[in-house]
Amino acid sequence: MGKKTKIGLAAAAVGAAAWAGSKALSGPQTRPQKAVFSYDHPIVLAHRGGSSLAPEHTMAAFDKAAELGVHGFEIDIRMTNDEEILVFHDEFVDRTSDSAGRVAEMTLEELRALDFGYHFVDENGVHSYRGKGETVVLLSELLEKFPQMYINIDIKDAPDTYEGSLIPSKLWRLIESVNAQDRVVVTSFFDEQVDRFNLYAQNRVALGAGENEVRKAFTSFNSQFGHLYAPRADVFQLPVKHSIFRLDSPRFIGFLDRLNIPVHYWVIDEQDAMEKLIANGAKGIITDRPDIAVKLIAAVEDNQQ
Repeated sequence: MGKKTKIGLAAAAVGAAAWAGSKALSGPQTRPQKAVFSYDHPIVLAHRGGSSLAPEHTMAAFDKAAELGVHGFEIDIRMTNDEEILVFHDEFVDRTSDSAGRVAEMTLEELRALDFGYHFVDENGVHSYRGKGETVVLLSELLEKFPQMYINIDIKDAPDTYEGSLIPSKLWRLIESVNAQDRVVVTSFFDEQVDRFNLYAQNRVALGAGENEVRKAFTSFNSQFGHLYAPRADVFQLPVKHSIFRLDSPRFIGFLDRLNIPVHYWVIDEQDAMEKLIANGAKGIITDRPDIAVKLIAAVEDNQQ
């Protein structure tokens, strides 16, 4: 046996010993169960209210999705110039309204004056909500109107902006004031915003995984040391694919499920894709087509009974 071979075998033995030792000393670091996840079947979350059926983030969209029977909403929030928490996705309002402007530079009164049904076109190519009075929605209004709904709240304002520095504390105070701790999830692509929010919430609200947390989990899953992964999120909301990596495999979903972390996928609008994800173990479908998803989930529940 050559010297290089002996060194290689020794290194492999050391690696195997390290793996075995870490495995013996550590157990699965599961997340404690949060009340918002007390469902026993896959759920449907209407993305921005179901933005293929009505203007996104308007009360028309939320009402329609609720009538269809969704379990909740997946929404985004931003802060206005007068420090109101608005249910809104884009930094600028021109894509969804009849005017231009940056949300953080406009007051609620200025935003209320805009037509947020202006650009929406229905399946017949008709501007069916233009001029119908659709306007912006405050998070407080949404929480009050739909007390039965699971609401996934995504903080969009970046942590290095003025509005982004304020929104975690203001969001916590709002959630606490309406006693919504057990029916919301707070997340952000910015892990720092999730961490800032939790400084106030102290784990009393379910947390979604930011980009860094997802990366850490996926790297751990693909390594020999997945058993050392210590999750900092209660739910993962994922696309089915990121770059060249598939994030929808039954093994990855199972890895997170063993840590008591449900996985929801976005934005899924085709029935066959929904069926595949549910078969793989997904616990939630985030969709612009809640009409399709609700019927599918109902059929799944019927088959399980």
